Amino acid sequence: MGNLDRLEKIIALLPETERVDIEQWGGHPSYRVKGKNFVFSNLAGTSLSLKLPVEEARAVVATDETAGPTGYGLGNHGWIDFSLSLSADAARWQVVQEWVVTSYTLVAPRRLAEEVLDRLGDFA
Repeated sequence: MGNLDRLEKIIALLPETERVDIEQWGGHPSYRVKGKNFVFSNLAGTSLSLKLPVEEARAVVATDETAGPTGYGLGNHGWIDFSLSLSADAARWQVVQEWVVTSYTLVAPRRLAEEVLDRLGDFA
């Protein structure tokens, strides 16, 4: 299973999400909840952007050599870019899953975020 397939398997667990391919970016997928982006990816699923709480984003950027603040000023609001190897191990995928769920809960309407937070055990 490729990175994009694995990413989409995680996202499928989250309610009311949709994939929107961005034509201006060569068809790269974005993942949205109620029209708000919470993950951007390249076609291979090896380069991703998502939102974390600002302090967590700063810590990730300081400690993960593949991560950096997202451009266009989004990094100031907790958005990070990071690389994900095609051979990423289970531990790395666990972190990615946690980040995806966190990004979703930061962007989703409160009702959906609370639903996901109540089901966090489902993501283990």
